[in-house]
Amino acid sequence: MRSIMHPNRLHLLLPFALPAAADASTALHDIQSPALDRLVARATLVERVVGEDFQRTLPHERWVARQFGALPSGAAAADEAPLAPYMLRADGGDPGTATWACVQPVHVRIAHDHLVLIDPASLDLSDDEAVALLAVARPLIEELGVRIEAPRPARWYLSGDGFGTLAGASPLRASGRNIEIWLPHEAHSGERSRAWMKLQNEVQMAWFEHPVNEAREARGLPAVNSIWFHAQGALQPVRSPFARVLSDAAATRGLAMTAGVETGAPPASFATLRAASAGGGMTQPANAAGSANVNNVTNAPSTPRTGGTASSDGITLIELDPFSAPYIEQDWARWNDAFAALQTDWFDPALAALQSGELSELGLTLCGDTGSVTLTVTRGDLRKFWRRRVLASLFIE
Repeated sequence: MRSIMHPNRLHLLLPFALPAAADASTALHDIQSPALDRLVARATLVERVVGEDFQRTLPHERWVARQFGALPSGAAAADEAPLAPYMLRADGGDPGTATWACVQPVHVRIAHDHLVLIDPASLDLSDDEAVALLAVARPLIEELGVRIEAPRPARWYLSGDGFGTLAGASPLRASGRNIEIWLPHEAHSGERSRAWMKLQNEVQMAWFEHPVNEAREARGLPAVNSIWFHAQGALQPVRSPFARVLSDAAATRGLAMTAGVETGAPPASFATLRAASAGGGMTQPANAAGSANVNNVTNAPSTPRTGGTASSDGITLIELDPFSAPYIEQDWARWNDAFAALQTDWFDPALAALQSGELSELGLTLCGDTGSVTLTVTRGDLRKFWRRRVLASLFIE
């Protein structure tokens, strides 16, 4: 296994780390965050993206797609994140030139007068259960002329001409909500896809009273009663603005793999990252010109930096995601605990590393469920005492 050179330029991507303004007082109740407060106060604002309430993709998905240049050339791409082919690559498949969508087994709950999608991660679906359900669904899918690849039991990839330009919502975007407005539709017409509805109905009927679901319900677990379509797109040439990418997210890893840069799992803490350094050596600080092209942009997409070589002075992207489940479930006590752990494990030591010169630059992209904020801070920025931005100013209304 390759050792990880210790980075002197670090960027943390934090999905669901930015609560909405209405939830902020609850989410951050009694949290003491002096390190993050100082980083935010002294940082340069690179980008603030205020999304729309009914966007189907998530801010961190759009951010990572833009950074790697994975959006079609010339597309407005305000609500696009065609990440399925990169996810397929990360999961061990070969997307080739076909158009793929990610499809996941899900539970749709009957509410008072509508249907609600629950977070797929909360299903606690075992590989054995997923394999048994897939064995029933696969022939039904293939009979409809749809190609299916399933390198992971609970994450499938479908390719079929009948899906056209079908746009689906990210599961975490739709979770906990009435699914009516989030169901797949043709991107250009807004119409529902008959091909998808037929496939979905076939699978739902095949799984009704399936032994897997009967056993799950006997254990008090939700039945797997539907499938969810999202992230459709074809592989595009990409380039990486990062020297290495450490993430558990299939889309992020797949983009990095396609760009030809080093990938790995995210370390548990800054100390773990430091301990994984080759020989414990430190690289020299990068030239400060690396941050000279940073612009203060509000509500506009960023331009990906060129890159793609795993040099020791490049930027290491680390995607940390302790927040998604508690955010979606509105479990602010658990979200609060995750924030406190991030403060101890990452913000405190990263600030100290900036102060000592071990880090030359720290980037932070904090995302909510509609918008995101990207900041960068250098050692020199820490001396700019006149900068007094507060964390509350980052919250998305």
